[in-house]
Amino acid sequence: MSTVQMIFNILMVLASIVLIVSVLMQKGGEGGMGAIMGGSGAESFLGRNKAKTMQGRLALLTKVSAGAFVLLALVMIFLN
Repeated sequence: MSTVQMIFNILMVLASIVLIVSVLMQKGGEGGMGAIMGGSGAESFLGRNKAKTMQGRLALLTKVSAGAFVLLALVMIFLN
C-alpha cells in the first residue's frame, strides 16, 4: 500500500465517522404521513431560517460529508 492510498484511507475513515455522527445527531422526522399531504403550514414559514439552526447545520454537514465520502470512494477505485 502506497503512501497516497494510506492517506486516502485515513480520509475515508474520517469522512465516514463524520457522516455517521452527523446522521445520528439529527432529529427524526416528526411529520409522518401528515407532512406528505402538506399538513403543517407553519413549518414552511419557519423553514426559511432553518440553515441558521443546529438542525440546518447538521443537514449541511451530512451533505458535505456524504459528498466527500463518495468522492473519496471514487478516487480510491482509480488508485487500485
